[in-house]
Amino acid sequence: MGWASPEWSSWSTGKRWTLATGWRSLLPPACSSHTARLRAESRPPMANASLRLLCPVLEQMSRLQAHGNSSLRYMDHASVTLHGLVALLGLVENALIVFVVGCRMRQTVVTTWALHLALSDLLASASLPFFTYFLAVGHSWELGPAFCKLYSSVFFLNMFASGFLLSTISLDRCVRVVYPVWAQNHRSVGAARRVCAALWAVALLNTAPYFVFRDTIPRRDGRTMCYYDVLALAPGGDPAATCGRRQAALAGSKFLLAFVLPLGDIAASHAVLSARLRRRPQAGLRPGRFACLVAAAVAAFALCWGPYHAFSLLEARAHVVPALRPLAWRGLPYVTSLAFINSVVNPLLYVLTCPDVGRKLRRSLRAVLESVLVDDGEAGSRRRRSSPGVTAAASSPSLSSAGRCALLRWLRGPAALGSDGPRSTSG
Repeated sequence: MGWASPEWSSWSTGKRWTLATGWRSLLPPACSSHTARLRAESRPPMANASLRLLCPVLEQMSRLQAHGNSSLRYMDHASVTLHGLVALLGLVENALIVFVVGCRMRQTVVTTWALHLALSDLLASASLPFFTYFLAVGHSWELGPAFCKLYSSVFFLNMFASGFLLSTISLDRCVRVVYPVWAQNHRSVGAARRVCAALWAVALLNTAPYFVFRDTIPRRDGRTMCYYDVLALAPGGDPAATCGRRQAALAGSKFLLAFVLPLGDIAASHAVLSARLRRRPQAGLRPGRFACLVAAAVAAFALCWGPYHAFSLLEARAHVVPALRPLAWRGLPYVTSLAFINSVVNPLLYVLTCPDVGRKLRRSLRAVLESVLVDDGEAGSRRRRSSPGVTAAASSPSLSSAGRCALLRWLRGPAALGSDGPRSTSG
């Protein structure tokens, strides 16, 4: 397990260590402590028994000791409890959404987008218990390198898939308004499913580097980290420079592809849609409940993932500026937890954007989702059909038919009226 393993510890307490201890005992205390500090600072990254090359940041992180403050331990217990509750809530919420939308509702383009977004959130919620266990055992990864890679890959897969799906939903609504004829001929459930499959493939492709470079790294206090080991493949001539370049590439690529580009696409789609509706306002294209749901989901995505990307860029910069490392290490666990919360917030938005929540929840969750996952035009037509004017217009054919019968009787003249008279009086 590297230089933190019990074998290395027992070997290091042998004769060589005894001689070194005896040599240090001949020195004054100040000189002895200064020598120990110099040796610790000058220790090369390749310091473990397997001669594993580590980045300077990883080498410094591996020397950090577990805190022994009782108040901090209390905060750890509260954090574990909170993460456990969030994981349970996210699993139940997203599983219900996937079941109802996928198995109990008529499949449309809108429900297809919602189903895949809920699947992405369900994956993230399923990985949260592993992060909770990491916190519960003292910030140590005890599940092995395979689960380390899998857990991290699911986290980043959700990050990319959520951004891609939200941008596609906004683009779909824009295309449906700007090019209605094309959308009428090509916008189908099958096409939406193919687009979702392509988005998942692109998200998996972008997740591959994090699967490759994620690994377990032992600490000197016996704990284990699940972190980037960017020197695992082709470390190059200058390990420190290689670490900085690769860490910056990872942080910059996920910031651009999973945050900036989706939000830019959403903003551009909204601008085009607003400009078109201002030039040609149509009652049937007013923002409906699904548009409000998308706007709320985009806001939650930006608020939950924005701090994570900011600290990720700060962490990459810390490879060059060591003074930033303590700030990045303190903040990353909190912003990672905030990113996980996004998967729990999305199902709540389905309910909060639905009118008459209490009444419909008493009926079924399906009633709530059916009132929200509707295109804007279809929602407008539903409102018109349910309005009193539409009801009166629907009853007008029966009134006009009665009027035609009276007109025919009048044209037949008195004979027709007389023939009708005895029957009417005999009753």
